[in-house]
Amino acid sequence: MSATRAALPPKRQLVDTGRPVDRRRGSTLLRHLVIVFAVGLLLVGVSYAVEPFRNFQLATVAAYLCATAGLTVLTGLNGQLSLGHGALMATGAYSVALCQNAFADRGMTGGWLLPLSLVAAIVSTVAVGALVGVAAARLRGPYLAGVTLAVAIVVPALAVSFDGVFNGEQGLSVPVEPPPLALGPYFPYERWQLWLTGAATLLALLLLANLIRSRYGRTFRAVRDDEVAARLAGIHVARTQVLAFVVSAATAGLGGALLAVLAQSVSPGAFSLTLSLFLLMAVVIGGLGRLSGALWGAVLLVALPDLTHSVTELLTLSPAVAQRLEGNLPLAIFGLTLIVVMIAAPGGVQGLLSRLGRRLRARRS
Repeated sequence: MSATRAALPPKRQLVDTGRPVDRRRGSTLLRHLVIVFAVGLLLVGVSYAVEPFRNFQLATVAAYLCATAGLTVLTGLNGQLSLGHGALMATGAYSVALCQNAFADRGMTGGWLLPLSLVAAIVSTVAVGALVGVAAARLRGPYLAGVTLAVAIVVPALAVSFDGVFNGEQGLSVPVEPPPLALGPYFPYERWQLWLTGAATLLALLLLANLIRSRYGRTFRAVRDDEVAARLAGIHVARTQVLAFVVSAATAGLGGALLAVLAQSVSPGAFSLTLSLFLLMAVVIGGLGRLSGALWGAVLLVALPDLTHSVTELLTLSPAVAQRLEGNLPLAIFGLTLIVVMIAAPGGVQGLLSRLGRRLRARRS
């Protein structure tokens, strides 16, 4: 007994060893805040330098980035495969549409209404994500993929079935107030969309980046690497998986709500199963487990429709064939890109860039 007590460190040492960890957490948070502030200033500068359509495209990238970042946390850090994130985005989109229409019907105005609707969209998506996460925590492999696939099919079908609430295939409009008068009477609306969407996305990324660096991020990775070892280490595996699904659902709901605000409408066709497949392929191509990889995936999601439209314009095809090709070509290009990336760069685009950066630094040294 005396030998055991002698082997234990004194209490004062246990307290002192926690201080460097606290300092590292503070420095990490400060570094993330500086990065977010710098990126925010860059977005403001870019919004004045590019044309309105490019502002709208950048805002769309920011909206998709919320969803791809959350899916990166779920699949890349926690190892859960989800084919239903398009349905979670639809939940957030319809929630913000219902809230904005309710405010408009009551004649309520004010700059605080849209943030309140976005919070309501996140809360509703978190509730759906918690339900799916509880079921997903009991499943593995193809069974987990099957459950999330069912969610991707059921949620848009519900919007069509309850047409009295969701207006069926036509969907709902999303009334959004114009930019504040303080910005001037001729302030471009697309620039205001980029500011609004960029601010919400940067806040979500700040929270995710700090979550990944915290003990919750370490438990996510521990469960992903080996559930048995994580359970022996005292980690509640099911609770960790549900938490990861809830976090991912919250960001997906925010992304869907921002897309609805940008388009000022929402319909079931915008959140089909194809979107869920695109989101998963985008994070794999960008680089699983890295928020920077989620950015590459979001850029690809926005650039791909323009690419397919340009390809169909170069070909002399009939309108029917061109429409059919433009509808199926994005999925084919995504699939081919995924195959090429998995062969040439298994770590995704961000993994390839990181590897090239290390080689350059090694040559300089």
